[in-house]
Amino acid sequence: MSWSRGRPPRLPEVFQGYGSPIYFITFCVQDRQPALANETVHDAFRGFATRGLAEKGIAVGEYVIMPDHVHLFVQLPPEMKLSEWARMLKRAITEVLTKETFAWQRGFFDHMLRHGESYAEKWEYVRLNPVRAGLAKTPEEWPFMGQIVPIRM
Repeated sequence: MSWSRGRPPRLPEVFQGYGSPIYFITFCVQDRQPALANETVHDAFRGFATRGLAEKGIAVGEYVIMPDHVHLFVQLPPEMKLSEWARMLKRAITEVLTKETFAWQRGFFDHMLRHGESYAEKWEYVRLNPVRAGLAKTPEEWPFMGQIVPIRM
C-alpha cells in the first residue's frame, strides 16, 4: 500500500502480541488562550475519561491539563480511531466552556509509543510542565494532573 497525502498509515503489525498501542497526545487551545486549567475542565476531562473506560475500554493514563494545552497518554481498543476519540474529548471539554469565546487549535500532536520506549521518561518530562511554566513550585502542587488508570508497556 502506498500513501501520498497526510500522515502515514499506522502499522498494527508492530504491536502484534503486545496489545493495543499507547499514544502520547497533546492538543492546544487556538492562539494558546488560557482556558483549560480550572476545576470545571478538570472535572469534565475526568468524567469523559472515566466513562470511556467503563463504556468502551479506553484507558487514559497520566495527564496534565495546562492553561492552554493538554498532555495525556491513552490506550484505545483496536476498533477506535485516535482522531475520533480526540474529537470527542475536545467536544466534551468545549461543552463546559460555552460561556467563553473558545476554539481548539486544529488537530493534535500524537506519538505512538513503541515497544521498549519509556512511558516513565515521557511522563517525567510532561509532569514538570507546570513547574517550568512557573505555575507551581513542584509537580505535586499542580491540581490539574493525575491518572485515570495505570497503563504501562
